[in-house]
Amino acid sequence: MPGLVIKDFPEELHKRLKARAAKHHRSLTREALSILEEALTRPERPARLPPPIKLKEPLTDEFIDRAKREGRA
Repeated sequence: MPGLVIKDFPEELHKRLKARAAKHHRSLTREALSILEEALTRPERPARLPPPIKLKEPLTDEFIDRAKREGRA
């Protein structure tokens, strides 16, 4: 079975992982594997996009140039 080495593991993160492992009665390795498995098997949610913007006029090169000029004033 493949192994995994994590270098420069932050001490605070190690403490939190250790506490979580104890809470779930698991070793550090088993807890880390459980977290990774959960994160990598759940379906990814699509990004939430803002609603479309309704403009008073069409978005043209001229409109963009004018907006840039006005923004610099």
